Amino acid sequence: MQQSLFIKAAFSQPTERPPVWMMRQAGRFMKEYWEIKNKYSFLEMCKTPEIAADVTLLPVNLLGIDAAILFSDILVTAEAMGGKLSFEQGVGPRFSNPIQNQQDINALETDVKHRLQYVADAIQVIQQRLNGSIPLIGFAGAPFTVMSYLVEAGSSKDFKKTKLFIHNHPTLAHQLLQKIADVTVDYLNLQIEAGVNALQIFDSWAIALCWDDYQTFSHPYISQIIAKLNRKNIPIISFCKGSSVFAPLMAEAQPDVISVDWNADLRNIKQQLPQNIAVQGNLDPHILYADKKVIKERIHRLFDRMKDQNGFIFNLGHGIMPDIPFENVKYAVEVVKNYTF
Repeated sequence: MQQSLFIKAAFSQPTERPPVWMMRQAGRFMKEYWEIKNKYSFLEMCKTPEIAADVTLLPVNLLGIDAAILFSDILVTAEAMGGKLSFEQGVGPRFSNPIQNQQDINALETDVKHRLQYVADAIQVIQQRLNGSIPLIGFAGAPFTVMSYLVEAGSSKDFKKTKLFIHNHPTLAHQLLQKIADVTVDYLNLQIEAGVNALQIFDSWAIALCWDDYQTFSHPYISQIIAKLNRKNIPIISFCKGSSVFAPLMAEAQPDVISVDWNADLRNIKQQLPQNIAVQGNLDPHILYADKKVIKERIHRLFDRMKDQNGFIFNLGHGIMPDIPFENVKYAVEVVKNYTF
């Protein structure tokens, strides 16, 4: 697996072309996903290893990408800790017992690895099916992002409750973040033990934070997690919406790869980072709605900017939207695979 395009690029080694995978590559833009989703609830899909494997392998079989990513959710850690999680159609994740005070934080458990064994089981099934063909990426939500769901009781547009919580009750916020970080370390090491070939940490909502708050309430916990991972030969990818701003600080946590949103010139970001840190990204996913000639031109424009740079993984600046045409996604993968540096 160390010779795969993805692993070589993640460790900043030369590759004949950029490897390609896409966030949310196994998802709602595929009719095959809905054929499974219409039979089971979202949590049933995550918690049934054979079904999670089926969904994980959809883009492997239908798109021919260079890395698979485990089908799961960033909130499984919060549920394992005691969050009462449900997913509502058209609404998204909800917690019926949001975190509001010290008592709520005290009630959260941290010795919960056994409750996440279904993820390890899914990884083993997936790896049996992949049979060494391409790497498998595992992942977890970053503490700040997971905390935001617990405090807001679900998704949020403005993160008002979360911001009030960190500003008015910073001691409680740090207690909660530390608990989530401890669980996340155990969870990611569980995935390594089960056989993943790489890991990504998703701090999806870090963009809600100003620089000082990111430095205080996100960065230290991601640094701590990465430092405690059994990461030998396992590249660690750090992603957040806002990475075009936070990339220099993200690099201090010593990931192997920083995944960059679409708001920055990727070459400029790469040249600001230490040479041993690769970049991933950063096509605006909205480009995949456009005509195929536009998709090809924009991918080639990005590749021409990165032509002499080792350590580049093609991806989107965020996940594939549900109504992007499948054929456009497939075409984008073909454009990447036909490009040579």
